[in-house]
Amino acid sequence: MASRHRRIALAAASAALLTPFVIGCSAIDKALDCAQTASAIAQSASDLQQAVQDAAENPLEADKALDEIDKNLDEITEKTDNTDVGKAVDDISAAVDNVRQAIKDGDPTPDVGPVVDATGELTKACSP
Repeated sequence: MASRHRRIALAAASAALLTPFVIGCSAIDKALDCAQTASAIAQSASDLQQAVQDAAENPLEADKALDEIDKNLDEITEKTDNTDVGKAVDDISAAVDNVRQAIKDGDPTPDVGPVVDATGELTKACSP
């Protein structure tokens, strides 16, 4: 239930980022692309939380969610050269690597909090 509330909060925050005027300005276009990708990463982080909770039933779901986050991080890196966004991407990447390592080491319930926290920082960094 908590992950549902977090998912709704993340969706609302993402929607708020996407609401500003949509003008043909490349800076705003980049910010919107960043915000959209940040929203996708937030959804993947939420999926990761659920996958970790259900790891006993389907351990491969966590790997899928981590792979999806990595894919979105690559996409956002290609779309922006903003240093704050870059730092947030680095933080998410490090958190994802830690979760991956914990799973590899046999931790049935790795801490995904740092992934979620870093995703929030990315959403802030992508604000136009």
